[in-house]
Amino acid sequence: MSKIAFVGFGEVNTPIDIIIRKCEKAAAELEATGAELIKVYPITDDYEEKDVKKAVNALKGQEFDALVVCIAGWIPTHAVVKVTEHFRHKPMVLWGLCGWIEADGRVVTTADQAGTTAIRKTFYDLGYTFKYIYDIIGKPSGAARVARYCRAAAAAEKLRHSRVGMAGYRDMNLYGTQADGPSLKRVVGTEIETFEMLELQQRYEKITAEQKDEVIKNCMSKWKFLKPAKRESMEMAAGYYLAAKSIIEERGYEAISLKDVDGMKKLCGFPPAPIFMLLGDEMGVATVPENDCLGNVTQLMVKYLVGGAAHYLEFYEFFENSVLAGVPDYVPAAVVEGDVTVMPAAFGELNEGILNVSKVKTGELTMCRLTCVDGNYYMHMVKGNGKTPPKWEEAGWTQPAPQLPGLEIELDDVPAFAENVMCQHYVISYGDNREIITDLCDILGIEIID
Repeated sequence: MSKIAFVGFGEVNTPIDIIIRKCEKAAAELEATGAELIKVYPITDDYEEKDVKKAVNALKGQEFDALVVCIAGWIPTHAVVKVTEHFRHKPMVLWGLCGWIEADGRVVTTADQAGTTAIRKTFYDLGYTFKYIYDIIGKPSGAARVARYCRAAAAAEKLRHSRVGMAGYRDMNLYGTQADGPSLKRVVGTEIETFEMLELQQRYEKITAEQKDEVIKNCMSKWKFLKPAKRESMEMAAGYYLAAKSIIEERGYEAISLKDVDGMKKLCGFPPAPIFMLLGDEMGVATVPENDCLGNVTQLMVKYLVGGAAHYLEFYEFFENSVLAGVPDYVPAAVVEGDVTVMPAAFGELNEGILNVSKVKTGELTMCRLTCVDGNYYMHMVKGNGKTPPKWEEAGWTQPAPQLPGLEIELDDVPAFAENVMCQHYVISYGDNREIITDLCDILGIEIID
């Protein structure tokens, strides 16, 4: 839910009851979307500027995510700017209302779009971050689009102070999973904090048998085991989960990644899939393996905008009209169709771990990835349709090989997607979320690649 400062404008010579009525209706439509409003209207261009001062005083000291500049009729630009300049650091919506048609067919207007067209370029010239929305007589109002942009503004504000925990760094010496801290902080705001695998191990060693047993009984018992896992594996999963949980709670991390292949598997002798499952399902923390910094940040962006798990998938095969995207070990319960299903399994020379083999929900989805190119940030984003994949396996698993979680994702243009693909990990959200992701990227100054 977003908190909106709603300021309604109309010229001093326009009948005041009309301006009030139009502003009341627009504000009510925004509140119907679930937004919380600080309402100030009507604001006119009165000679003594009493209304302008009223608006500024009403909003100063208030916390809000976005400023909605609602133009209910013609208004000289200076009256609007004398309010907005006090809040130029906030994302804004320039929302022009519209007139109406009388029973005899006459169009009655208060010249709303005369006001907005006089203001739009001024806002641009002043360097405001804003979206221009106008209503059309006889069509649904722009309230839903206004509310969507304000939700994106709320997400941008949360990102500005968000924190990601990174156990270790640059798993497998990968290039594409790294991030530049200063530019990421400047553009998005997220702080990526690394902590040593040693700290995780030290906290693990202090977890008692009773604490592990409680996690096994209360959390892991929810999973459907195709065959029993070793008690040692269960205890290690519970113990490392509790160790990571204590770090997350202590430092306020909203997303986390663990050094996977060269860390948990190589040094600790334990594949981290069940740890990630517990962190996601029990704590609601966004997770991605292999120290994927921008993968975690993409997850937070999507999660703040549309909710849900914002889970990752990685690519295994490209087909003519689709891609096979899956995971080698886990998905969160929120995207599972049916039971969360697991089994003990080993891959190559790695120790046996607890592998997630659940079915992934199908349907319309949005697939996206934040990336940085020459110091500039981009969001690669496409809409797709996820369907149940054919039977497939990754070579190297003990036989019979497990059916890994995944989707066959149909895309409009696979070659175009492949030309722009930015990493092996992409973040999935269900539904067509391109518009609100675009709104967030516009606020942050991130260019969309589609």
